[in-house]
Amino acid sequence: MTTSSSTALRLSEVLAGLSVALDLTEGQPLGHAGRSCIVGMRLAAALDLTPDDRSALYYALLLKDAGCSSNAAHVAALFGGDDRIIKQERTLVDRSSKLAFAAYVARNVRPGDGALSRMRGMAHVARFARRGVREIALQRCERGADVARTLELPEATAQAIRALDERWDGSGFPDGLAGESIPLLARVLAVAQTAEVFAGAGGAGAAGRALRARRGTFLDPALVDALTPLADDPRFWDDVRAEGWRERVAELEPADRVVRTDDDGLDRIADAFAAIVDAKSPYTRGHSARVAAIAEALAPRVNPAPTDCRALRRAALLHDLGKLGVPNTILDSPGPLTTRQWAVVRRHPAHTEHILRRVPPLQPIASIAAAHHERLDGSGYHRSLRGDELSSSARLIAVADVYEALTSPRPYQAAVEPRQALAVIGAQSPHALWTQGHRALSDAIDEAWPEVAPPVGPRV
Repeated sequence: MTTSSSTALRLSEVLAGLSVALDLTEGQPLGHAGRSCIVGMRLAAALDLTPDDRSALYYALLLKDAGCSSNAAHVAALFGGDDRIIKQERTLVDRSSKLAFAAYVARNVRPGDGALSRMRGMAHVARFARRGVREIALQRCERGADVARTLELPEATAQAIRALDERWDGSGFPDGLAGESIPLLARVLAVAQTAEVFAGAGGAGAAGRALRARRGTFLDPALVDALTPLADDPRFWDDVRAEGWRERVAELEPADRVVRTDDDGLDRIADAFAAIVDAKSPYTRGHSARVAAIAEALAPRVNPAPTDCRALRRAALLHDLGKLGVPNTILDSPGPLTTRQWAVVRRHPAHTEHILRRVPPLQPIASIAAAHHERLDGSGYHRSLRGDELSSSARLIAVADVYEALTSPRPYQAAVEPRQALAVIGAQSPHALWTQGHRALSDAIDEAWPEVAPPVGPRV
């Protein structure tokens, strides 16, 4: 990354747009991270932070939930429910109150099961207790910090994200830090996201009450006192919750610390967000990177070949971005899905397209990435496109996606050998999947290209 004043892309423009994907996996309304950024930067102004700290804080606010996908499967398995709902409700619970926390667990453990099953589930959560909660928090915090480092952001940004779940009274995770031993920027993150979540759920008054209730326990008292005058002002929340939150986020980036990136930086961002997506389920670790590697390797062999291989790779890396909005009770289900569950799955390419279309440098790949489940005969989803409506890049990613999924273990099927996967794809060519892609894949298997070899070692 660079801080030069060249015409390179503003990193904030890219990350603000992609932060919406992180909102999906946390069960938050789209724009939550962006609105938290507005709150946090207004608080930073009141605190008179140094320019370097304001810049580090700015990116920490946008990426605060970058590690959240990594514990989604763990949360879903522990509670036996929708990880997005469980996480979203957790942000509203006063965990210092044992009664409130017990009620939260009771609401979210194995919803829809009988009384006996739910009682057993609650006992399991109780046994899991503090050790397990720390493990879940550590997964999230370490992964989020690693994303910040991958994007070459300041170490203060990484440390703020890592300490997001620490609490002023020492009851937080992963290290049980207390008071001013918690990095200041992490304390700002905690106050900002608390205010935004409660304002979204119940308005300005709810935000003020939540801040005061958590003052001195979860939250730094001095930071609460600094934000309370703003949080009690409805006009402040009108500004935070206005439709143009992206414009407000852009305006709040420290003008003397604008971080810019280039095509190589955009590739790193695509790699980082592909890893975030794949961390959602233990069965998809490395999936997006493999799809990209396969598509990129096959591209020179197909006719007509995609003209922009860089765009092809980015589209392949980000094709499943919308899966961050699919609960793990569906992603990790070992059995057949219900009609309602299938409807949720079929919406994920639409989410991918919605997100990418709102990130200017990624707009050209939005329709390509979102077409990975389309089929040439119109039998695919989410737009039921057919034939010439699908570019060569979209057709190639569809072949690569099917092949990668078949040669990797899934909860509902064992991995198959490359030639078995090739036969499945061949049976769907040319009516559904691209013949040229199938032929290129056959050649790659014959020549033992490493890109099309099955994953080494267990994926789960």
